[in-house]
Amino acid sequence: MIAANKNLQFTKIQELVYELKVAEVMTKNLITVAPDTRMSELRGILRDNRISGTPVVDGDRMVGIVSVEDFITWLIRGGVDCPVGQVMSRKVRTLFADEPLVHAVSKLEEHGYGRLPVLDRSKNTLLGLITKGDIIEGLLQELQIDYHEEEIHRYRASHFFEDMIADKITINFHYHIHGKKIEQGGEVASDLKRSLKRLGIHPDIVRRAAIATYEAEMNVIIYAEEGRVDVNVEPDVILIEVRDRGQGIADVARAVEPGYSTAPDWVRELGFGAGMGLQNIKNCARDFDITSTVGRGTTLKISIPTGTKEKRCA
Repeated sequence: MIAANKNLQFTKIQELVYELKVAEVMTKNLITVAPDTRMSELRGILRDNRISGTPVVDGDRMVGIVSVEDFITWLIRGGVDCPVGQVMSRKVRTLFADEPLVHAVSKLEEHGYGRLPVLDRSKNTLLGLITKGDIIEGLLQELQIDYHEEEIHRYRASHFFEDMIADKITINFHYHIHGKKIEQGGEVASDLKRSLKRLGIHPDIVRRAAIATYEAEMNVIIYAEEGRVDVNVEPDVILIEVRDRGQGIADVARAVEPGYSTAPDWVRELGFGAGMGLQNIKNCARDFDITSTVGRGTTLKISIPTGTKEKRCA
């Protein structure tokens, strides 16, 4: 169990390293020095601010970087006081603020640097500084935020209806279906499925609602010009109404018989139109009602209880 948790955390960290930008974790309040700052002053600046290096800035342009290693080298060579500009490193690797954090990780690791200046891509001016400590702190903070958001989401999902105060609570979802767009088949069902999951509804109920919606959605795509799906979610039931504008059904009683189909050849060639759509909807629903007017369209009304003891659909 411990190993599994470590793997999950590592995967999340990898994800964040690619998602986060350098600007999101860099240090923005910088301590900088000018090229004419004396080396005799540098020791105090580094010590008092507890930093191991700082950019050297001339106006708004970074001209180098000076580190505690540069300071030590200067001492070894005699420590004769001079401007920082004579000791600083002029060849400095930098990052742009809009780069992914993984670039910073790679450069720090590859070159063994303790810090990298961060520049504005358009103006090439200094915006910040990034260290390994900044990266670790930024990742930990983001992980903590994600953890709390996930816990809040779980709580809200599992207590959603209990936490609401009203005589009646209904959540409404509305979706549009384009007729004859077979390549879009299932999009509405998938969107509804995700939404119901986020409400914390039992997986089996979500599955039943998704199957019923998918079958109805495909019927609209195959037979109608367009359609609309309206879903009302109440504490004890999910009500799904699918209305289409199209040719309608001449014989509703026969249409609900298993295997009966009037699907055109182009639909059958794609593997649809087996005549089980309405039957599958009936299997998933507690109540199922269909009305249709030839030349105008069809309306399906489906109710699915949210209790887990109801029948399972195939």
